[in-house]
Amino acid sequence: MSEKVNKNNKFLCLVLHSHIPYVINHGTWPHGTDWLFEAAAETYLPILDVLLRLEKEGLRSGLTISLTPVLIEQLNSQAFRQNFLDYLTMKLDASAGDYLYFKSTGEKQLMNLASYWRKWYEKIYHLFLDEFHADLISAFAHFQETGSIEIITSAATHGYLPLLSTDASVRHQVQQGRFVYEKYFGRKSTGFWLPECAYRPGYAWRPPLGESSPYERLGIDQILSQENLSYFFIDNHLLRGGEARGVYLERFPALQDLWERSKENYQSREPLRPQNPYLPYLTYPAGTAFMARDEITGQQVWSRYSGYPGDGYYLEFHKKHFPGGLRYWRITSSSSDLADKLPYEIEIATERIEEHARHFVWLLHEVLKDQEERIITSLYDTELFGHWWFEGPEWLYQVIKKLSLPESKVKPATASRCLEEVPPEILVSLPEGSWGEGGFHWIWLNEKTAWIWSKIYDLEKRFWPVFENQNRPEHLDSRLLKLLCQEKFLLESSDWPFLISTMTARDYAEARASHHFERAAKLFKLIEKGTGLTPEELFWLEKIESEDSLFREVLLPDGNAI
Repeated sequence: MSEKVNKNNKFLCLVLHSHIPYVINHGTWPHGTDWLFEAAAETYLPILDVLLRLEKEGLRSGLTISLTPVLIEQLNSQAFRQNFLDYLTMKLDASAGDYLYFKSTGEKQLMNLASYWRKWYEKIYHLFLDEFHADLISAFAHFQETGSIEIITSAATHGYLPLLSTDASVRHQVQQGRFVYEKYFGRKSTGFWLPECAYRPGYAWRPPLGESSPYERLGIDQILSQENLSYFFIDNHLLRGGEARGVYLERFPALQDLWERSKENYQSREPLRPQNPYLPYLTYPAGTAFMARDEITGQQVWSRYSGYPGDGYYLEFHKKHFPGGLRYWRITSSSSDLADKLPYEIEIATERIEEHARHFVWLLHEVLKDQEERIITSLYDTELFGHWWFEGPEWLYQVIKKLSLPESKVKPATASRCLEEVPPEILVSLPEGSWGEGGFHWIWLNEKTAWIWSKIYDLEKRFWPVFENQNRPEHLDSRLLKLLCQEKFLLESSDWPFLISTMTARDYAEARASHHFERAAKLFKLIEKGTGLTPEELFWLEKIESEDSLFREVLLPDGNAI
């Protein structure tokens, strides 16, 4: 039951978006399941520990946490649970080995840090196995049941929704996300995280690749509304209604027409341009609630250069000691070479956490000092806290503790509570865009990634007629159609073009996209074949069922789960 708050109180709506692409059975290091293990050890378990500490103190965090369906299924898999313990054991062994190495080289400060890592991973091991019983999803569910957090859903595999060529594909991603959420949490999600905060209004849309006449599309908010999802989040520039054109649009002509058409549609409606970014709004015409990311507080936490994570006394992410990959050095300065990094000093870093938490709370009150301004919406990738910014979870704990003090005029609150306390009243026509670099779609569609979208569009054209064909042999339906849905979902993941554009793991992402398209193409042939499968084909099916066992159940377009 929410506490009584008068109409003058202000709120911090801090939203953490949790997502790892499907990596189980697809590599380990440097690209693959280690991404999942690192996120679990360095982010999810430390944040659950923060929630546990707050619970023992009688406090609620007020966090809103999105968990993508693909992440939920991976964390709940037996493969994750078994291999994660091996991963933690490896880290414990590495800390012991590092201790002996630094002892032999006479580096006492690093030797003490090796002992620190040993204790740190022992705590993570204990949290995982003893406190949360190797079930992270149930742990998050517990904190939602007690009212400490609100969990929201997202698209099935984090598909980049504005560029999918059919409303049916957008709806399928949304419906699968809603279905997985309800299965694991036993309730309906009210909120939805738009992957990459990418939004598209309804208009006469034409795919940016290939030849096609424009055709009418529903806005993404309209589809969310039809699927009984009540709110979502956008980047601030979409609320302002400014041209989110950026410097990258001209570099890829295929996006130019898409931009011009969306801009023409946006201007033709003469939307009301909101003046206050610290209130919730309703989309026109769907009437779906949304909140916009605050840039001021966002910069303080996101930026490695001007924000807290770049402090010289915080742990340096990029310098590791191999073979175990543990980190022993501090940032020192953003311009210093890795070879010049100084040893990490835990005591000073702890003092900096306290100072930065105090500054952030002051900043919240400063931003919301005007009477009309009620909600600061701060959006972050969950993996920033702990994985990229090691001190992030402790900073989060300190901020929530300070905001929970009676004298604080700003209170932490979940998105649903914010919307209850400050109901949206103004309808706004939103333009098209995302929170990516340049504000539009360039990061996901450019000259390096256009081939992926060509494959997605080809798959979409072939996919939907399969479900309209009434002559399919029934004994093939459930098995082949489930696999076809999963390969389509996997191809649509926004992670592959993102990793290519940012050069983070280009080869891996290109291989994964090609891999899922080729498997889908072969599944089409088996479906079209319409006769019994050969032993070789059955063996192939068993192989992809073991490797791409993404969802335990898939919601088919007809509403049936298999």
